[in-house]
Amino acid sequence: MYFIINGYDFKDEKALERRMQARDAHMEGVKALHEAGNFLFAGAMLSEEGQMCGSTIFAEFESREALDAYLNEEPYVKSKVWDKVEVIESKIPPFFLK
Repeated sequence: MYFIINGYDFKDEKALERRMQARDAHMEGVKALHEAGNFLFAGAMLSEEGQMCGSTIFAEFESREALDAYLNEEPYVKSKVWDKVEVIESKIPPFFLK
């Protein structure tokens, strides 16, 4: 199953600091997902000021439960970087998956 995951950062004054502190662990997890074939594409959302304020991930998991297990261990969730996580089941055209 394909999913779009939108993680929206907290907006308090320490939010960017927490993001930067958790970033290495987050990127290690992203790399592991990519190597396992789960992670398709991602990027940081930027505010009007050009600051990171969220993330969008396109990923494949065998089930919503498998995705939830990933999110339960995601450093941006555990470190209170993402205030809200929106998950949307998606279909991705096959020519994007080559």
